[in-house]
Amino acid sequence: MATAERFTGPLAAAVGADGSHHTALRELLRSPETALPLAPATDRDVWGPGTGAVHRASAAAVVDHARSDLGTPWPQPLASTAVRVHRDGDRDTHEQLVFTRQRRLSRAVVAAAVTGDDAWTDEVADGLWMLCEQSSWCWPAHDDTRAVHGAVLPTVTDPFLDLGAGEVVGQLAWTDHLLGAALDARYPGLRTRLRHEARSRVVEPFLRRRDWHWLGLDGHVHNWNPWIHGNVLLAALRLLDGPDDAADRAVVVDLCLQGIDRYVASLPADGAIDEGYGYWWNGACRTLEALDVLRHATGGALDALDPAVVPPALRETVAFPHRMQLGGSWYLSVADSQARPTDVHPWHALHRAARAVGDADAAAYAAAQVGPRDPVADPGAGLGRLLRGLTDTAWHDAVAAGADPPLPRRTWWGSTQVLLVRERPGTPDGLALAAKGGHNGEAHNHNDVGSVVVASDGVPVVVDAGRPTYTAQTFGPDRYDIWTMQSSWHGVPEVAGTAQGVGPAFAARDVAVLTDDRVEGLSLDLAGAYPVPGLASWRRSARLEPSDGAARVVVADSWDLAPDAGDGPTTVRFLLAGDVTLAPGRAVVRPLEDAAPVELTWPAEVPAALVDRPLDDPLLRDVWGDRLTRLDLDVTDRHDLRTVVALTPREGS
Repeated sequence: MATAERFTGPLAAAVGADGSHHTALRELLRSPETALPLAPATDRDVWGPGTGAVHRASAAAVVDHARSDLGTPWPQPLASTAVRVHRDGDRDTHEQLVFTRQRRLSRAVVAAAVTGDDAWTDEVADGLWMLCEQSSWCWPAHDDTRAVHGAVLPTVTDPFLDLGAGEVVGQLAWTDHLLGAALDARYPGLRTRLRHEARSRVVEPFLRRRDWHWLGLDGHVHNWNPWIHGNVLLAALRLLDGPDDAADRAVVVDLCLQGIDRYVASLPADGAIDEGYGYWWNGACRTLEALDVLRHATGGALDALDPAVVPPALRETVAFPHRMQLGGSWYLSVADSQARPTDVHPWHALHRAARAVGDADAAAYAAAQVGPRDPVADPGAGLGRLLRGLTDTAWHDAVAAGADPPLPRRTWWGSTQVLLVRERPGTPDGLALAAKGGHNGEAHNHNDVGSVVVASDGVPVVVDAGRPTYTAQTFGPDRYDIWTMQSSWHGVPEVAGTAQGVGPAFAARDVAVLTDDRVEGLSLDLAGAYPVPGLASWRRSARLEPSDGAARVVVADSWDLAPDAGDGPTTVRFLLAGDVTLAPGRAVVRPLEDAAPVELTWPAEVPAALVDRPLDDPLLRDVWGDRLTRLDLDVTDRHDLRTVVALTPREGS
């Protein structure tokens, strides 16, 4: 194993782990049989019928779905689906086959635990065997086999440890922990095979190579770090249980703690995630879940979520999801996040973390997202998350009791220069404004310096489109050929026919939060985001202010642009969702979900045009329907513009 100086960050400081002696860590760790925070299926007081420990309605729904799987062919990832990422850029077809197979296994695991029926153990064994026989657990879009070996299919002797491999080994660990006795009785030797595959595909590469980009050793830390480290931690705690494994077990656990510590050290003091709301669940949330497991695995000796010691940034990031909520299922979209997420979220994991750190607002928000008749957990979030949600009785009680989301009046994340303010705290009713500074080299970046989002009754009207389905292009050199990544399709200016530049050098300047008793908003200079030498300044302010008893949003732009700065027009743009009607100096938008209509107004002499953007990508259509509309205001012959966004009466009212 390559060695490196031990990293000591906020987690190590919080729990007093200096890593000087792995022997001490070995003494702290529970035995593999009790290391994970879940009762095995042999504990019928938890899993048997008539108990209160498992959420019966949710478990029954999982079992019913599992029954529909029985006798049908298992999804089969193929060489021809794996290679598509190299041929036509399609990574999603293969990944969906992998995900569908793993979700089926998760359902079967729950059915086996709840019923104790051997038929479900057989189904589980089939799924486990297929995973063991699957050439690679790595998602093809991540594998370095082509660069290293010149191959377009996995090199089985040189496995790549990525998110996919982490998810599989985590699933194996939870399954083995829950159903080990049943597997031993019905399939002797299968658990040995699981351990062989876990060690050869995950543990040994993790120990042997310390150049994985997601470790963050170069200072670039992102959401892969806790996502993979959390799953490797599970594998070490449960699957390294042989007579010669104790030393490696302690080393792997310590390396995971160090790795997650790097992620926590990278979190800004305000807990913001520049990748956006959607990525919080697979970055910060993965960190919180791993630390919860570590607390259990050490009998509470290493408890970084204790309110007395929790790092401030970690405490603040627990609040990040509810502070990003616009209303209902709608969120502020930045970077590659979606305005209406289509992923399944483990609300119970947030609730558990909020309970641990003492954040009542975050706990209320999590409970408010699940109705009393809704499942408390979903197989789509992964097996570990499904099992934890089904067996967290405090979470079940919170869902039954109900709660209201906090919807705070104002949140400012200085680290990412994002402001979100709403007209009426505690309710989505009325207008909400979000404005962003930042730079164009952020994680999962879109070129969006100065962008503005406005919501009516919690539903975005002036919008950020978010991301389409990922392909090979998404994270390649042609990323900014994708229209959703371009500033031309965000609510920002186009200056002398020039869009914003790519990279951290293209950034907002002189950013200031505007706040007094009447007005809240953001002021900034956008000139630095444009590769236009003749642009001396572009001052933009976006303000939420009262007007005749109701709020309105005012976007004020003024600029200093040399006459010979470029040949193209200068345009102020807004991206709109809903049905748009244009008239001189005025556009009326009837938003999605029948939210209150919104009117945008500007000086009538300014030429305006609507540009329709039909949506054919399924992710974008799931959020916005069949189209978005861009409003272009031609300001080539001007040096300022004032655009007002206000609610307007519904027709017939």
